[in-house]
Amino acid sequence: MAERLKDRFGAEVPARIAEMIGAVHPAFDRKGFIAATLDGYEPLELMDRGRAIARKLKAFLPVEYPEAVDILIRSLGPEMDGSDNFGMTPFLYLPHTIFVADNGINHFEPSMRAQYELTKRFTAEFSIRTFLDKRQAETLERLRIWARDANVHVRRLVSEGTRPRLPWAQRLRAFQADPAPVLELLELLKDDPELYVRRSVANNLNDIGKDHPGLLIDTVRRWSVDAPEERQRLIRHALRSAVKRGEADAIGAMGYTAAEGIRVGSAEIMPAKAQMGDVVRIGFSLVNDGQAAQSLLVDFAVHFVKANGSAKPKVFKLTSVSLAPGETAQFSKVLRLDDLTTRKHYPGLHRVEAMVNGVAMQVGEFVLD
Repeated sequence: MAERLKDRFGAEVPARIAEMIGAVHPAFDRKGFIAATLDGYEPLELMDRGRAIARKLKAFLPVEYPEAVDILIRSLGPEMDGSDNFGMTPFLYLPHTIFVADNGINHFEPSMRAQYELTKRFTAEFSIRTFLDKRQAETLERLRIWARDANVHVRRLVSEGTRPRLPWAQRLRAFQADPAPVLELLELLKDDPELYVRRSVANNLNDIGKDHPGLLIDTVRRWSVDAPEERQRLIRHALRSAVKRGEADAIGAMGYTAAEGIRVGSAEIMPAKAQMGDVVRIGFSLVNDGQAAQSLLVDFAVHFVKANGSAKPKVFKLTSVSLAPGETAQFSKVLRLDDLTTRKHYPGLHRVEAMVNGVAMQVGEFVLD
């Protein structure tokens, strides 16, 4: 059985936090803090464990927030070196960010100092959202300054923390309604020297496009003018969801035009009747019957049956290809029918389509029993 994420955030975490705090604040009741935190800790999932530790930090640190958060800051370990994947190690500071979000809204400067330091060791992308929600003007002004910071993690906080639809976080409804303040920050970061930051900018712009598709297209068209290759890659990544949705303007912004004279040739879906957990192999060809070469962005969509019996398409990325007149290209994909945390499977007829420059072309179907 795969290791559960919460098991990598076990009893050693509050013990380590107690040790770090005790080293800079000897009056801290380490044993009492650990015992109180571990009472009822085992059944909790990862985020709830972080919240439980944060609540006990409030109970065992000094009552005055500025004094308490100063102790937390002084207890922090070294900053992350670079922007590589550090695994679960930085999650040690998850409770610290929750403590700031839950208790620091009336203490702006100490909280900004804390998040500035924490994001260099973990991330403050979740806690900063409380301040964007409740103290928007001040927080935006601080983020404009941080967008020019020398530390890559601080700059990334500016783009990642302002994402209107950041996964696992509260949505920023004000920015969903009016993303102009976010776009102002993204303008400062679109040519950041670090890919780590630029991909975050692309993800933010991708979020914005889900609520404001026209604004997404206007922005990428403007950014495309004399764009260096790094920014072009950012733009392609920002357009990915709009392209998967088949939005013509997004596909056009990627440089693709309407496919003329393209048809599905041979197609095969095996097995035609599948069971839960099976592997379905999908293969098809595209033929250019036109008189000119065609540049094609090729994906495929499966219309998955939902619990209520209706079907909703999910688009899977394939590739791009150029077809000369009379030329044929083959495509294949393996589809696993295991239940995922993001998708459950239900019996019924599943249609399969090729998505060619955003246009759906019938490939076939299979039945899930």
